Amino acid sequence: MMPPASDQSALVEAARAVVVGRARDELTTPALLLDVGIARSNVERMAARVAELPVGLRPHVKVHKSAHLARMQVEAGAIGVTTATVWEAIAMARGGVDSLLVANEVVDPGPVRALAELAGTHEVMALVDDTVNVADLGAAARAAGTGIGVLVDVDTGMGRCGVRSPAQARHVAEVAAATEGLVLRGVSGYEGHCMLEPDAERRVLEAGAAMERLLAAVDAMADAGIACEIVSAGGTGTYHLTGANPRLTEIQAGSYCVMDTFHERLVPGFDIALTVLSTVISRQGDTIVLDAGQKAVGTQAPRLAGHDAEVLFVNEEHTGVRVPAASRLRVGDRVELHTGYAPTAANLHDAYHVVEQGVVIDLWPVEARYGVATLG
Repeated sequence: MMPPASDQSALVEAARAVVVGRARDELTTPALLLDVGIARSNVERMAARVAELPVGLRPHVKVHKSAHLARMQVEAGAIGVTTATVWEAIAMARGGVDSLLVANEVVDPGPVRALAELAGTHEVMALVDDTVNVADLGAAARAAGTGIGVLVDVDTGMGRCGVRSPAQARHVAEVAAATEGLVLRGVSGYEGHCMLEPDAERRVLEAGAAMERLLAAVDAMADAGIACEIVSAGGTGTYHLTGANPRLTEIQAGSYCVMDTFHERLVPGFDIALTVLSTVISRQGDTIVLDAGQKAVGTQAPRLAGHDAEVLFVNEEHTGVRVPAASRLRVGDRVELHTGYAPTAANLHDAYHVVEQGVVIDLWPVEARYGVATLG
């Protein structure tokens, strides 16, 4: 059975009446803020850039887990969305997105059944790198009377999921193509290890090598008479490199929408739309302590927005920052933190406080933060 809608929407609806109309610095802290004007500009900017490339854009919504933002991306030209989990795919489908790629292996029986049922109403695809999993997905699709699209997952050098050789890609593809209930659509290969390379020239070389590994799998499948309708790869840090390859059909960049300090270093031209509002709860000399720690900003160190400051520590409930002696920040002041890595920060909150021109105009749920236990 498809999981029921959670009570999260009711909670968000109740809170909306309290926060809408407040200034962005009048909220109870910590609070997740989304400057919707900046997010929209980022979405439009990426859409314009991808329009110059030979690929479509299927943004990864694990970054924001928001159907509102997903629809904004699709309305700007995205061909669908990428998700990390079946639960994210269900949330995006309920939010009005039609084409969904779960860029992950779906193995647990509950999510497998949910995926098969979702395929009855939406275009759904998932990744496979194992023939036993292929058989299980096919059986679930047949039981539900639906058809699940699958892409062979190719390891491009990250060492995570994915087949390790062109021969293995060909074998998995042949089994998937012959499995009733499944539709083999092509391949996917995420070059996430390249995003971690800070040197731009070296990142170009590494991304190129990653795509050679992905396309070797495509060629091996072609030798067996199996065509790849979809060749999917890419992230925000490599979209302009991977997306320029004429043999690819789509890229999965997602963090550009809200941005964070990690991706800001990799790809210029997008602005930070996501911040965490915090309160100064202590000042001792040149050290201020904020009420937002790892439970609000994630495990990667944030940056204090608009101030000359050095982050000293990020504990469970606190962030410590060294400021110049002349800084006028004092106990009770509100500040905003740029997150180090937006996907994990957003996942810690129930909702975005949507801000426009300094005022909260809406509250958007952070959807599908975890699985649904009622599937059993």
